Amino acid sequence: MIVGVPKEIKNNEYRVGMTPSGVNSFINNGHKVLIQKNAGQGSGYKDSDYVDVGAVICDTIEEVYLYSEMIVKVKEPLESEYSLIREGQIVYTFFHFASSEKLTNAMIKSKAICIAYETVQNKDLSLPLLTPMSEVAGRMAAQQGAKFLEKPQNGFGILLGGVPGVKPANVIILGGGVVGSEAAKMAAGLGANVTIFDINLDRLRYLDDVMPKNVFTQFSSSYNISQALKSAHLIIGAVLIPGAKAPNLITKEMLKGLQPGSVLVDVAVDQGGCFETTYPTTHENPTYIIDDVLHYSVANMPGAVPATSTEALTNATIKQGLAIADKGWVKACNEDQSLKLGLNIINGEVVYEAIADAFDLDYKNVNELI
Repeated sequence: MIVGVPKEIKNNEYRVGMTPSGVNSFINNGHKVLIQKNAGQGSGYKDSDYVDVGAVICDTIEEVYLYSEMIVKVKEPLESEYSLIREGQIVYTFFHFASSEKLTNAMIKSKAICIAYETVQNKDLSLPLLTPMSEVAGRMAAQQGAKFLEKPQNGFGILLGGVPGVKPANVIILGGGVVGSEAAKMAAGLGANVTIFDINLDRLRYLDDVMPKNVFTQFSSSYNISQALKSAHLIIGAVLIPGAKAPNLITKEMLKGLQPGSVLVDVAVDQGGCFETTYPTTHENPTYIIDDVLHYSVANMPGAVPATSTEALTNATIKQGLAIADKGWVKACNEDQSLKLGLNIINGEVVYEAIADAFDLDYKNVNELI
């Protein structure tokens, strides 16, 4: 199979779809890999690194899309890429369809095979291709929250961990999954007073056992959250419903109960955000203020640390990417039920129910098509 890796064009996105090590694995399995010129530069990989393992360098993004049977990316295609995607072409990337009706309709129109990293799901409900980026984003959420709490950044002006004789900041984390637990570990490590909210009591029991002593757990309800907001300095949104739009756990009205200078970091922004006032921002202009509350909602947080995140992503996506190339997408998905759940749109048909529900589209059971 001819596999193409275009350069990412999202604002300040420095990751690349595959490391030279990943490309080497495809080459060793008998496939041809096309890499757009300078695609790996932001992650620290030179074109010569890819050439050394057998890749072919293409000068333009158009060439990569034109000649490739499968596209391996990091972020969803942007509008300038829509017309480059062909019927029957496999696109293997993060899509987050439920947050963008425009993207969804464009991919339906393209009749491509859209395999979304974020909905590949194991029997234990874990998300193997999303997990490494959730780990990065969770750790970054605490890191960025600490930064934007500083007064020159328009924050409250509090040090996350305080100092002897001075209380630390209060951090609320909405969601106890991978993002939430990683954010809690980072915030707790800096000395903050951390509370994790979740609706899964078994998960809360687990977190209560494994987290440091300055991390507390609380059942998630509107009342409990609104009470906790009164003393919060940093709130991290870490709610995920695979493939679906995130619920709004903090409304615009609830912002009035927050202290001026408080910081909201919405890691769920890719799925529409779990704060009503969330809209996507970029690393270039990451924040905005509503009702004296600073919002940070960068839609590609791990893109700021590409040396870490590109390698972590390739480690996770390579196995099933190779299966698609070796066997073809139909056989690979029929043999791997977790990968089958990654199928979102097939030849113009929406086969992931949460996406159809989000935009009132026709839904077709994936088993009817493959």
